[in-house]
Amino acid sequence: MPAFSLSDGPLNYRLDGPADAPVLVLSNSLGTDLHMWGAQVPAFAERFRVLRFDTRGHGASLVTPGPYSIEQLGRDVLALLDGLGIQRFSFCGLSMGGLIGQWLGIHAGDRLERLVLCNTAAKIGNDDVWNGRIDTVLKGREQAMRDLRDASIGRWFTPGFAAAQPERVEPIVAMLAQTSPDGYAANCAAVRDADFREQLGAIRVPTLVVCGTGDAVTTCEDGRFMQARIADAERVEFEAAHLSNVEAGEAFTSRVLRFL
Repeated sequence: MPAFSLSDGPLNYRLDGPADAPVLVLSNSLGTDLHMWGAQVPAFAERFRVLRFDTRGHGASLVTPGPYSIEQLGRDVLALLDGLGIQRFSFCGLSMGGLIGQWLGIHAGDRLERLVLCNTAAKIGNDDVWNGRIDTVLKGREQAMRDLRDASIGRWFTPGFAAAQPERVEPIVAMLAQTSPDGYAANCAAVRDADFREQLGAIRVPTLVVCGTGDAVTTCEDGRFMQARIADAERVEFEAAHLSNVEAGEAFTSRVLRFL
């Protein structure tokens, strides 16, 4: 896969779909990489030029000293798009990717066609949770990432899905175990510090909020909060936990495509 050279290192990305189609950017969650969207790409690429990338600190992209900020990650996206000569685009982000989407909607809305905010919130968690995780990861390094991999199964998927579909769960959680501890901790700080509760009204582009009824990380109540503050936003709930694009599969893909 190609890499785009930011001022401080490479940003790994992949393009799929017709070169002349409208552009759809997909943004990964904390602890995954661009492959988390694998189930969606075949259908999305029939209608869009699909641009996936590994967020800074993840996958094959640069790992720079932290802490990071959502603004920094959002500006990485804009730099990549500028470098590829893309002015207008739709954006679909999940969890941390949804925070990046909110930042883009607030600060770069003139470039957005449509916005999909999946399993995310205007404010995710609290400082104590994130600071504890950062300390654990930086002290435990690779072993801590493996421990997080095991713990993430219960946060990312409902028990029934995890038990019935291990072949779909394992490749996703394996991404977490392979994530750089430094990159992960730096991105935890970005999520910790992001708070868009008072800024959501600035988003004026057509927006779809996606929730999972079994998501204890970013709840359906978080989704309703965002929908109420973003003008004319739509909302959909799936029977899924945090990674609804994986667990809801075809239903997720179909609904997002219909909105786009």
